[in-house]
Amino acid sequence: MQPFKYKPPRVKTGDLRVPVKFYEYAPNDGPEPGEKKEKVLYKCLAKVDNVWMKDLEQAKTNGTIEDITITIRDPLDDYIPTNKHYISVDARGYRDKHFNIKTSFPDPQDNAFIKIVGGIKS
Repeated sequence: MQPFKYKPPRVKTGDLRVPVKFYEYAPNDGPEPGEKKEKVLYKCLAKVDNVWMKDLEQAKTNGTIEDITITIRDPLDDYIPTNKHYISVDARGYRDKHFNIKTSFPDPQDNAFIKIVGGIKS
């Protein structure tokens, strides 16, 4: 019989330190083309994962300039991320960048969190 050994979770609540906002764009009023930031849909704290070389290679093949992977606590029915929403990260190096959500999926190690992958189109 194998002895029980406790394995701590990979993501802890203390790791969620970076404020993020999820919002959507809407077309400008009037005849001028373009979009404006419409409304903030959800605010929370997130863990921003380090960028790996494989992520940079994947970003090149997908036609994006920069990709980001964040982990947030599962908001259940309060907010459901879709590919029509954008992410704004309030951290040095990410300010004034607006990431479009590509995918979101439950964290396979812990179902209390979800992972969201976003990217900036070239």
